[in-house]
Amino acid sequence: MAETYDVIVIGGAVMGSSVAYHLLADPAFGGRVLVIEKDPTYRLSASALSAASIRQQFSTAVNIRVSLYGIDFLRRIAEHLSVDGEAPDIGLREGGYLYLASEAGAPILAENQARQRADGADIVLMDPAALAQRFPWLRADDLACGTWGRSGEGWFDGWGLLQAFRKKARALGAEYRTGRVTALEKEGARIAAVRREDGSRVACGALVNCAGSGGPEIAALAGAPIPVRPKRRYVFTFTCRERIERCPLVIDTTGVWCRPEGDGFIGSASPGPGDEDPDWLDEDPSTQEPDWAFFEERVWPALAHRIPAFEAIRPGRAWAGPYDMNLFDHNAIVGPAPGCRNFYLCNGFSGHGLQQSPAVGRGLAELIVHGRFVTLDLSDFGFERIAQNRPLLELNVI
Repeated sequence: MAETYDVIVIGGAVMGSSVAYHLLADPAFGGRVLVIEKDPTYRLSASALSAASIRQQFSTAVNIRVSLYGIDFLRRIAEHLSVDGEAPDIGLREGGYLYLASEAGAPILAENQARQRADGADIVLMDPAALAQRFPWLRADDLACGTWGRSGEGWFDGWGLLQAFRKKARALGAEYRTGRVTALEKEGARIAAVRREDGSRVACGALVNCAGSGGPEIAALAGAPIPVRPKRRYVFTFTCRERIERCPLVIDTTGVWCRPEGDGFIGSASPGPGDEDPDWLDEDPSTQEPDWAFFEERVWPALAHRIPAFEAIRPGRAWAGPYDMNLFDHNAIVGPAPGCRNFYLCNGFSGHGLQQSPAVGRGLAELIVHGRFVTLDLSDFGFERIAQNRPLLELNVI
């Protein structure tokens, strides 16, 4: 007779471990949770390789509210994720985001800031004079305005958050096993069991797809394909001779971004229109190499224009990482899958997974335990919008 778990989570990085923790922390849940992770080193996980930042500067209410919840969770992480009196240290630094706009982009930035303020986010709209006064190292003469997160935005240790969720989930009773899920058994409109590549079979009451870049493969096994592709993104490190005081995470009008990291900086950009946007392939080591030409031709010139001190930098190491992009509208897909009443999607975060993991993990746990969202309504992320061709358009995309 096969083993049975009330909930099986495929993928044990930050999102899967958040789901496991929130399930077991809910007093109304008394079941067993199994997390299946194909690589417990998380060497190629987006949770470990991303820039690990959090912002409220979105244009859609659901993203703003999810990140407001997220920053509150991170500020009080000791209350949530301490184990045996030991509090996790994620090095949260609320340095803010600074979005910059030309005349063409100014109306959108101002409209977004009004929406963010209405939802309670501490975002300040600044004209060029205010930008130059607050950030004297910034070139502002060709800008129309900027928006700066005075509090509630910044960056943290993504690896630390992953491990904190995982440690707490295990302390509450979650079981973690290593393996790759290669088949799903369906009985009517539900998933009855999962099979791993070693042939083992485990039955489930509910199944959650938190497989990151492998999420589309798991969804396809359930007969519920999703428009998500694993894309390749780069992070470059560098140091600068001049001291840049009070530097937030800066997003230039070109889409190039940078932020402080230790004694230096990290930065990059997403591909622009017409640029090649290759897939990330776990099995192909060549896709895991950073593209230094991209830094030299696209990233560095934009940074040096916006922050003149960056004309003289010393490049450091760089890395490539997976980015599970929802090609439909660049927003997460969260909730029940079509045609499978006990199969839940948690995919396509398009770079927002770490910051959204507290709210989304809790939301999925509430769906499974209570049959509805209790804390935050995440229904805007549901698959239904894709089936009905109703994109959730986000204007503040990095």
